Amino acid sequence: MKWGLLLLTLSNILFASGGDAGVSGQRDLNVSAIIMFLLFVLATLGITYWAAKRTKTAKDFYTAGGGITGFQNGLAIAGDYMSAASFLGISGLVYMKGFDGLIYSIGFLVGWPIILFLIAEQLRNLGKYTFADVASYRLKQTPIRTLAALGSLATVALYLIAQMVGAGKLIQVLFGLNYEYAVVMVGILMILYVTFGGMLATTWVQIIKAILLLSGASFMAVMIMYKVGFSFENLFSQAVVAKKTVAIMSPGGLVSNPISAISLGIALMFGTAGLPHILMRFFTVNDAKEARKSVFVATGFIGYFYILTFIIGFGAIVLLTGDPQYFDTVKNTLIGGNNMSAIHTSHAIGGNLFLGFISAVAFATILAVVSGLTLAGASAVSHDLYANVIARGRADEMTEMRISKYATIALGIIAIFLGIAFEKQNIAFMVGLAFAIAASANFPILFLSMYWSKLTTRGAVWGGSIGLATAVVLVILSKAVWVDILANKTAIYAYGNPALFSVTIAFIAIWFFSITDKSEDAKNEIAAYEHQYIRSQTGIGAEGASSH
Repeated sequence: MKWGLLLLTLSNILFASGGDAGVSGQRDLNVSAIIMFLLFVLATLGITYWAAKRTKTAKDFYTAGGGITGFQNGLAIAGDYMSAASFLGISGLVYMKGFDGLIYSIGFLVGWPIILFLIAEQLRNLGKYTFADVASYRLKQTPIRTLAALGSLATVALYLIAQMVGAGKLIQVLFGLNYEYAVVMVGILMILYVTFGGMLATTWVQIIKAILLLSGASFMAVMIMYKVGFSFENLFSQAVVAKKTVAIMSPGGLVSNPISAISLGIALMFGTAGLPHILMRFFTVNDAKEARKSVFVATGFIGYFYILTFIIGFGAIVLLTGDPQYFDTVKNTLIGGNNMSAIHTSHAIGGNLFLGFISAVAFATILAVVSGLTLAGASAVSHDLYANVIARGRADEMTEMRISKYATIALGIIAIFLGIAFEKQNIAFMVGLAFAIAASANFPILFLSMYWSKLTTRGAVWGGSIGLATAVVLVILSKAVWVDILANKTAIYAYGNPALFSVTIAFIAIWFFSITDKSEDAKNEIAAYEHQYIRSQTGIGAEGASSH
């Protein structure tokens, strides 16, 4: 009954708002898009209802009971990773800046070999629900889990902003619904998926969404290439003519100096291995073999997808430039901003029907990703902070799950407010900042806890804290926040991404504070590395962490 009431409410909001164009130059209400949108919402709520009946324990809630196969998990990881930042943000960057938009595609992809060869197998053998289980395996539980949870929450918050902005703009363009109402609606649906369905519902929403997105993007890319005679030379030359400049085929339009370029590359490469919602997925499979298979499958699908976004971005230049129906005639900008270039391109290719399909898929993309992010954030609060720090391992499963659901609601509310505050930001850029936080706070501790025997609790806490603080402060002092959000005239931090400095500082600080730690605890932690190494390679050994 409550699911039907929710759907009725959503449909009433959408149809009632359709006549009021939220953006100057908005097209008429797209009934086919609304029908597809509501069908998808109905299907995903059905999945959530099915999953809720099978989610009984904490293991079910956090990891779907560990019963997901390697192929299913790889497809779900791809679904989690192919976010609004990828589909809408990267195609928008290519539309806006041309060839330089490819830097995000390459950066997002090159992080996967690190996960495949260095992280996946050891993570599955050492962890239980979150990557903090691994980081605290031989170190002190309370400080390490607290720091890991804070790093996870900071990453989740920035990543959530990108998804909420993408969802808000999408619904605003599609239905004429006010941006704020659109963001609120996404937040409500996200809370429902995670609170009732847990990881099982999130996984299947991600799998279905990945299949739909790959199918839709493939069709778009094929149709774009068909229109240019299946010639990349024609595609690029027509894009140059449309933009009236060859600059779109040259580097430097998006990242104008080497420090910014290197910093962005570090963030995207190492940040992937520190994303809590991606790392959580390796606990949903049975063993390390399936974890490796997950990465292979995900890498193949993700690599193929990024090729498609590049074609779609240049196709948007060719098909949209000069067509008044896609532009706000007052501001002379693309309706909904550059993030909506892929959506408008789908209309140029297949009319209202294909626009409805792509819009529904893009919305599915956002809901799947925000569900995974929210679950990761909620697990950081309930499993790491509450169960292992506050309750010191004495919390029962039902209480832990209840805390997780409370945390889900709180994160949903926070995501709504942040999505409204960061409305004007490019979503791929915002995800780049989230990767910088993950690369600075999460990756160094996770990596060194696995591979450096001399890591101590003091080194991990001080180094991770300094890395996290540096990344957060530099993000605040950058143009994205200091100028665009806080309305100051000039940015204090001149570069777009903080990773070059914050990741370097984190590794140096961890090394320094570890080698200067001569305490008895440090000696025990170094001695415990051999036991951890054996377990990380074999999966055989005692559960949990050290006596700390």
